[in-house]
Amino acid sequence: MAKNLRLYYDLMSQPSRALYILLKLSKTPYEDCKVALRKGEHLSDKYKNEVSRFPQVPCIVDKDGFKLSESVAIVRYLSRTGNRISNTLYPNEVKQRASVDEYLEWQHLNTRLGCGMYFRKKFLEPALLGMEPNEAEIAFSKAHMEKSLDIMENTWLANTDYLCSNSLTVADIFGACEVEQTALANYDPTEGRPKLKAWLNRVRKQCTPYYEEAHKFVNILVEKNKAKL
Repeated sequence: MAKNLRLYYDLMSQPSRALYILLKLSKTPYEDCKVALRKGEHLSDKYKNEVSRFPQVPCIVDKDGFKLSESVAIVRYLSRTGNRISNTLYPNEVKQRASVDEYLEWQHLNTRLGCGMYFRKKFLEPALLGMEPNEAEIAFSKAHMEKSLDIMENTWLANTDYLCSNSLTVADIFGACEVEQTALANYDPTEGRPKLKAWLNRVRKQCTPYYEEAHKFVNILVEKNKAKL
């Protein structure tokens, strides 16, 4: 099958990892277009002109030249154009899909914002940008993150094995990739959260081997950070 779809991504990006895993599980053919964020490749005029008007990843360019950023928008677009996303992972049934969409909308200001900002303030800015840690900002981000993780534990996972049902969906893949990011800041999101821990292990197992592929470099960095402690 021709690879008419181009995926631009960097596996250091949480939504890039989620989309990578999703396309692999869905057996969706695509052209692999890696973008090195650390080298600023997403900031080049070429990238802005040929890939996305927004300097970010992930992005896609479809066979007709259609360009799209924002990972959730990409999932919805691909599911509507030739069923390029597995119906098991992103259900066609209206209520089932609505439940998945509910999490995908909720996560923006909760799991993604909380985990992402804590990772940024605790690890990224000091380690890669040379900025002095701002303890007040770290504490604020941590409180937001832990509130979101507690909601995942006590609400989203209260009665089901996965976030939206008893089977794996897109919501779990996106959620897990955000939660995993906290390990880079030497934080264990599963400590004191047994349901979250069991869920994360289920997601990893269900997404094997693509989950491991997507998190390979992240896990290397995590181990390097542990060695420094």
